[in-house]
Amino acid sequence: MPQAAADVAQPPQDGPAGQACPGPTGPTGSTTGSAGPSEASGSDFAPLLRTVRGQGLLERRTGWYALGIAANLAALAGVVTAIVFVGDTWWNLLLTLPLAVLWTRTAFVGHDAGHSQITGDRTVSRIIGLLHANVLLGMNEAWWNDKHVRHHANPNHVDKDPDVGVGALVWTQKQAARREGFARWLTRNQARLFFPMLLLEGIALKIYGFQFLRRQPVRERALCGLLLAAHLGLYATLLLTVMSPGKAVVFALAHHALFGLHLGMAFAPNHKGMEMPDPDGPRWGHMRRQVLTSRNVRGAVLTDWFLGGLNYQIEHHLFPSMPRPHLRLAQPLVKARCAEIGMPYAETGLVESYRQALRHMHDVGEPLR
Repeated sequence: MPQAAADVAQPPQDGPAGQACPGPTGPTGSTTGSAGPSEASGSDFAPLLRTVRGQGLLERRTGWYALGIAANLAALAGVVTAIVFVGDTWWNLLLTLPLAVLWTRTAFVGHDAGHSQITGDRTVSRIIGLLHANVLLGMNEAWWNDKHVRHHANPNHVDKDPDVGVGALVWTQKQAARREGFARWLTRNQARLFFPMLLLEGIALKIYGFQFLRRQPVRERALCGLLLAAHLGLYATLLLTVMSPGKAVVFALAHHALFGLHLGMAFAPNHKGMEMPDPDGPRWGHMRRQVLTSRNVRGAVLTDWFLGGLNYQIEHHLFPSMPRPHLRLAQPLVKARCAEIGMPYAETGLVESYRQALRHMHDVGEPLR
């Protein structure tokens, strides 16, 4: 996965003094309303950064990650062993679920490695990323890195964040207005089709990764391409050695569908339906840019596990290199700072987060219905 945003070295400067904080975002993609906090001159983020750093929350938890990685790899080995043991029967389809869940854990490790959360050594982080993304998942670490770094730099910015660019789905009514033919029908119904479309995400991630090879330097292309090919070879060999071609195809499709669904459900609550900066407006400072565009999901240990720590999306965006187990500890500090400067802090339950994201997608397609 990505070698994404590294340590917060210097706090970015927030916007000009007295600039009003925008209100909730409408489906047009610009903010609707101007009531909100005014930012003091200088940085609203700097005091928070000093507090977080002073409490040691930016220090790595390499041991915690080492245990988690070892446990995940052992569990993956156990599922592979079970696949071989069950053999050429349809009962093997039951193992697609635990395999998909463990692949999502693998993706979370790759994500954290890319943010330098596991170790400050870039070479080690890259190796962990290549192992977990290219080899174990068949997903190009360099492609994810390119996309994810741009997302973190400008979340929900229609001109700069690839996650809200025009694709199978669109995120503003301005984007929707340009849709024609099948794409127009898709946009009209994108809210109800969102979760079914996630079933295709597991395969799509592989395709995007291979397509990105053309954009990579020759040596990087060779390395990433070789590792992606190794993944496909190992995956196909496992399935075709154990089961008939027909069962192998069904297994692979079911496995990738469940993986895409789980991974998509982990990322979907984070930003959809949140603030979208006006591309023609003044540039937001770091604190505003990351807090107002992100949504946290309430929950306990199970939620943390299911979402891989991404339920602390606000804290993750403010401090990309903060190790996952520290995000929960940083949350009260971030909440307190937001309350101090009058900045909204969005947090909701898991089901409600999906409801808000789907409502936004529905509203975007409303003019086409």
